[in-house]
Amino acid sequence: MSEYLRLNRAQWDERAPAHAASPSYSRQRFIDDPTFLSDVVRFDLPRLGQVDGLRTVHLQCHIGTDTLSLHRLGARVTGLDFSGASLAQARDLAAATGAPIDYVESDVYDAPQVLDQGTFDLVYTGVGALCWLPDVRRWAGVVAALLKPGGRLFIREGHPMLWSVDETRGDGVLAVDVSYFEREEPLVWDEDSTYVETKVKFENTITHQWNHGLGEIVTAVLDAGLDLTMLQEHDSAPWDALPGHTVADEHGEHRLAERPWRLPQTYTLQARKR
Repeated sequence: MSEYLRLNRAQWDERAPAHAASPSYSRQRFIDDPTFLSDVVRFDLPRLGQVDGLRTVHLQCHIGTDTLSLHRLGARVTGLDFSGASLAQARDLAAATGAPIDYVESDVYDAPQVLDQGTFDLVYTGVGALCWLPDVRRWAGVVAALLKPGGRLFIREGHPMLWSVDETRGDGVLAVDVSYFEREEPLVWDEDSTYVETKVKFENTITHQWNHGLGEIVTAVLDAGLDLTMLQEHDSAPWDALPGHTVADEHGEHRLAERPWRLPQTYTLQARKR
């Protein structure tokens, strides 16, 4: 196993129980309300369109709240993730809600070896996924291998411009200080916290991440044999990516408190396999 996989998997394995227990993921709300959808999926309902009956794979599904939301919209969903601890939480939530969702443990690059190639109507990827992958072109090849002809890719993701901003400065300045473009060497982070509210202090703190420019992502998708059908940039993110700089709306979307039009925080991309 490569070093980045070992480090990143240990980080996600340790954080999965804390994420499932956090109010941010609304686990109990999913159990209590059979119509409840995740904030991420609900945000993109106008763009997602009808998924009823579509054979769908959710890549890098984590603890399965977006996966369950797709199921509730009528999709026939398989979730895939490399973290066994995350999938344990996803399976537990599916069982608690009576949702017949299949979960497969695998690195995303190995998805074509563990899933049926060329059989999926929809490949879905949610926020905070691509930054864990060193090669976006290889990821696009995975998407193309899984989709049937005419099948669709749907991704909402953190914008590479957002990932380029250094949010740790103490002077209030939003500075572009991290590489916008994909580079061979990883961005190495050492943090004992996570992006949800929790009192847990974690032991696995080192992660390796990569940024991918928007042009690099689009070009990778096109070169993999898909045609772009949508690309929308959003001035908000479904988590507080820049603490101290943002305000949240009633839907949990965070925007810059001052002049939010300065910074794209997420984007939605759709493409269809030729």
